[in-house]
Amino acid sequence: MLQRLYVKNVALISEADVDFDGKLNILSGETGSGKSVILDSINFVLGSKADKNMIRYGEQEMSVRAEFFVEEGSEALKKLKDLDVDSDGEIVITRKLTADGKSAIKINGNAVTASMLKSVTQHLVDVHGQSEHFFLLSEDNQLKTIDALLGENAQRIKEELAALISEKRSLKSKISELGGDESERERQLDLLNYQINEIENANLKVGEFEELTVRQNVIANTERILTALSAVRSVLDDENGCADGISTAKHYVNGISALSDAYAQIGERLESLGVEIKDISETVTDLTDELNFDSREAEEIDERLSLIKSLKKKYGADESEILEFCEKARAKADVLSDGACVVEKYTAEIAAIDEKIYELCKKLTALRKEVAEKFCKEVIAELKTLNIPNANFAVEFAEYDEGNANLSSSNGSDSICFNFSANKGEPLKPLSKVISGGEMSRFMLAVKTRLKDVNGISTYIFDEIDAGISGFTATTVAEKFVKISKHTQILAVSHLPQVCAASDAQFLIYKVEESGKTLTKVKRLAAESKIEEIVRLTGSVNSVAAREHAIELIKQIKK
Repeated sequence: MLQRLYVKNVALISEADVDFDGKLNILSGETGSGKSVILDSINFVLGSKADKNMIRYGEQEMSVRAEFFVEEGSEALKKLKDLDVDSDGEIVITRKLTADGKSAIKINGNAVTASMLKSVTQHLVDVHGQSEHFFLLSEDNQLKTIDALLGENAQRIKEELAALISEKRSLKSKISELGGDESERERQLDLLNYQINEIENANLKVGEFEELTVRQNVIANTERILTALSAVRSVLDDENGCADGISTAKHYVNGISALSDAYAQIGERLESLGVEIKDISETVTDLTDELNFDSREAEEIDERLSLIKSLKKKYGADESEILEFCEKARAKADVLSDGACVVEKYTAEIAAIDEKIYELCKKLTALRKEVAEKFCKEVIAELKTLNIPNANFAVEFAEYDEGNANLSSSNGSDSICFNFSANKGEPLKPLSKVISGGEMSRFMLAVKTRLKDVNGISTYIFDEIDAGISGFTATTVAEKFVKISKHTQILAVSHLPQVCAASDAQFLIYKVEESGKTLTKVKRLAAESKIEEIVRLTGSVNSVAAREHAIELIKQIKK
């Protein structure tokens, strides 16, 4: 339930701090006093679209804080757990909006987005006003209402349907992987066989492209290489070259090597250097001899590299990936070759699943019809007490069979319509086409009276749904509010004295002028002030008789 609401700098409200009762809270006041501002503030903190025009004139920021307390195991607490927000049952929501459009939202001190906020608050508060009546005019929402009455029975069947539909989707995916129908499989097989043959005929070897690239580079630079190698060999072997120089050096050092170990070591090193120079010279000779090639080899290398490049564009970044692609293509081709038998098997499995889905749909439909019939009788009974004595209400289910049933929705195959008639002798017609605004208010209240124990919402907010109602019907509306508020907290804006008389907490919304500015104030009325407000709403003079009538009205509603 909503325990406390703190509003700052919203419209004409400079500051308001309101503690609500856990049962029936009624907000009243003169037209234009600012009752809608309180509801706008609540909607704002619940996650409705932020509007900078709501910020009080002359201020740069507005803020609203709402403090809720919910029971352990509630859907709101489960959602908070999903969002990693801790709560011991208390939920404190703060939302701020600045003049430059920046918004900040926190739940129990944790920053959240507007969508995250709404995912929590949808389990806390149900707001109903003149515009919210349209909720029941949507056939999708009408089906949700019936399923809310079914509770776990509907949820269990929907979960079974979801599992079967998921299994069917998986089988259809496998069929798609097998190429779908026969013509599509043939098309894919032709493509796979072409790809396999193209790769196999290339007779690729891992690392081949790199080797060929190196060889191509050598061929392109043959003249340059020959010139360099020839120069190296000349430096090493020509007369007075390195080899001769080393030989001369060895001759001189050998003459003194016996005189010192140091001289002997120099001789050994010159010997090794001579051997290394001879080896280098022989290697240069071999490399020079290997440079022999013909123009045909260059052409073949160019063609081979072009082929591999083409394969790399189609099948992979290198030879390994291309060969891996080929292996996968072979495996897929093998599967497609046997695809007809496998597809036939999967198709039979899908047909069996569809039979199970159809049976579950029929089971869900039967349960929905059963609960809908009871629900309609209860709503009709409520409407009679709300001064629509000839009301008739029924839920129409569109018929279906195996041929046209929706077997792809976990919501079942039902399409329903709420049909209504307010007058005797008038046929039932779709609710959206025949119900008036005043009837819709009472119809919605009748529905909420029957749904009070099934939706888990801890707070209902009603925005003047009693508009256009008076007399005996007004008393009945008050009694419905009392009945609902025994289980669910209610906040309601009302102009009816009977509804105000039924309140557990009465709040007066009024305007004052301070320092040349108009302000909206909120005041919880004590017992005596509540009587005065009821007298005002009856339009009576504040006389002893009027006060006694107000006191008697409270006693009648509260008995």
